[in-house]
Amino acid sequence: MDTLSAPLTIAFDYTRSLGPVLGRFMAGLRERRVLGGRTSDGRVRVPPLEYDPDTHEPVTDFVEVSPTGTVLSWTWTDRLLEGQPLDRPFGWALIRLDGADTPLLHAVDAGTAEAMNTGMRVRIRWAASPVGHIRDIACFEPEPVGLPPLSHGRCDSGGSPTGTSDGDGGAAAAPPVTIMTTPIRLHYRHSTSVEESGYLRALAEGRITGRRCPVCRKVYVPPRVCPACGVATDEEVEVADRGTVTTFCVVNVPFAGQRLTPPYVVAQVLLDGADIPIPHLVLGVPAAEVRMGLRVTAVWRDRADWSTTPENIDHFEPSGEADAPYETFAEHL
Repeated sequence: MDTLSAPLTIAFDYTRSLGPVLGRFMAGLRERRVLGGRTSDGRVRVPPLEYDPDTHEPVTDFVEVSPTGTVLSWTWTDRLLEGQPLDRPFGWALIRLDGADTPLLHAVDAGTAEAMNTGMRVRIRWAASPVGHIRDIACFEPEPVGLPPLSHGRCDSGGSPTGTSDGDGGAAAAPPVTIMTTPIRLHYRHSTSVEESGYLRALAEGRITGRRCPVCRKVYVPPRVCPACGVATDEEVEVADRGTVTTFCVVNVPFAGQRLTPPYVVAQVLLDGADIPIPHLVLGVPAAEVRMGLRVTAVWRDRADWSTTPENIDHFEPSGEADAPYETFAEHL
């Protein structure tokens, strides 16, 4: 049997709180300034560390460094991926900014790999509208030969003199950025096993199938290696599209991309004839009335919309049967 495969995407917006140190660093980028943190050994680290690695004390001495620097090492990439800084081939480089003692990883828009070299001088190209994010540095670009040193001030291609101390506050301190959100996108192709392919093809026919372990005789839906015996399941078994709620969760928290309005229930449903429950939505009943032992039946989508996917079952809803006794599903929690 030919196995199935399909492109899949995992996507979410990663949101994190920054704290006083990284929040200060991002606030500096918003003003087109690069701040480092001076640690007890006298080194200026960019980006700043939250805690001194030797004393373990919070870092409070902020130092503004130059937007120009030197490439310490690099690699060229011409295989462009979604979310990268540039839409054309570029170099990834470790860049030590003037006034800093540690390198910063960022992109260099050098045009060609031949134009990149260790020791080359580069300068920041700022984003058109900084917001307090690492992407306020759009990229680095080769520093023009013979260009005079950057003067003090905040402009599209410049910054302040190397090593200006920002201390623990002062007039130069901007309100810190407290939250940063970064979109995460992972695209990949999932290939199923022969057993999974049979399960998915059955769903396209309106059937639910699992496979039986040849040792313990348990039926697994979807089919998998038996977790108890460690052997492959072999015999295909068709199970019912109704079953029993074993455990469940009431979703009360809204989140981005949510298709249902809370509250609603995601439950583990033990299908009749199976020995392991599947997770699915339970609708058609108030969330407060869903309970362990509730008998439910599958609600299939319109047949014209069926394909080789578990989404052929839109949700489960109460079947109207009496609740299943606890002892009938106690071993399947």
